[in-house]
Amino acid sequence: MEELLELKELLVGGNIFDALLLVEEMTEMSKDDKLNKISSFAKILLLHLIKRQAEEKTTRSWDASIENAVYEIQKTNRRRKAGGAYLSIEELREAVADAYRVAMSGAAAEAFGGCYTVTQLATMVDRAVIIDKAIGLVLDGDR
Repeated sequence: MEELLELKELLVGGNIFDALLLVEEMTEMSKDDKLNKISSFAKILLLHLIKRQAEEKTTRSWDASIENAVYEIQKTNRRRKAGGAYLSIEELREAVADAYRVAMSGAAAEAFGGCYTVTQLATMVDRAVIIDKAIGLVLDGDR
């Protein structure tokens, strides 16, 4: 809110250059916020996809978490008025890939009752397949 007030003052004062700089800064802040939210939901999505692949099963609870995470990522990434998305497919893939390590750690604590380390669990799953599945779910919702 304080940035908007500052922007108003700059515009009223005729300082277009500084106003444009502030708009750029606000745009980056907004994108960072979107990226943080997407990352958070990507961790949940990946955690359940990892458990699903490792344990070769699923539960209604995992399916619900996957569906919710996909929905929240799609909602967060959707530009409502301008159309399109905040993150490109490449940026989305990078965000999901960056979340993988944390998701793997969480999955190791949960899968098989937590009896495997992150390293051991990592040998039971295919990272690329899981990331591709996550991206596919987010882009087209195919479960």
